[in-house]
Amino acid sequence: MNAVDLSVYLVTDRGLSGVRGVRDVVLAAARGGATMVQLRDPEAKTRTLVVEARALAGLLRPHRIPLIVNDRVDVALAADADGVHVGQSDMDVRDARALIGPDRILGLSITEETDLDRSDLTLVDYLGVGPVFATPTKVDAAPPMGMAGLKRIAARTGLPIVAIGGLHAGNAADAIAAGAAGVSVVSAICAAPDPELATRELAEIVRAARAGRA
Repeated sequence: MNAVDLSVYLVTDRGLSGVRGVRDVVLAAARGGATMVQLRDPEAKTRTLVVEARALAGLLRPHRIPLIVNDRVDVALAADADGVHVGQSDMDVRDARALIGPDRILGLSITEETDLDRSDLTLVDYLGVGPVFATPTKVDAAPPMGMAGLKRIAARTGLPIVAIGGLHAGNAADAIAAGAAGVSVVSAICAAPDPELATRELAEIVRAARAGRA
């Protein structure tokens, strides 16, 4: 299994990034302490995604922050990204792992407890669990599971978990207390007036919560 630091996991959003643009937001987040970045842009064409992934990988590499591509294994490979994240309706984890090899990171979305029994989790490096709360950034999101659902899933797996969906500075510590290793955010950073400051605040909250749990 590849080691991952899920503390502050940024998922990009072109719309929420506004005039700053995705690359500027990602760079600000890197400076603020983001530990992973996922490129998610379901509306973009393949060539555009590859160009963007290469650019983001170049920005993140000096900070030693992995770039993960949402769903698109082909884009991750073409851009030499650090990994790929698949959902329950995306490519099967066995096929994804066969394509990306053992050294790239593979993440899997878990939206309910029964998802834990549907995939070979020995092939996965981390789980993205949620949505914990309702979120407007993913229109096809599953019903929110709440902190109780997050806690139940965390109790059933030894894989590191990043909590997803409606997470922000006000509830990040609760997600860590429920068993998550980190929080995945979109609007909390992309839509923040100061993405670097917002990332730094989240990183400090997660660090303190993990220390308290330990």
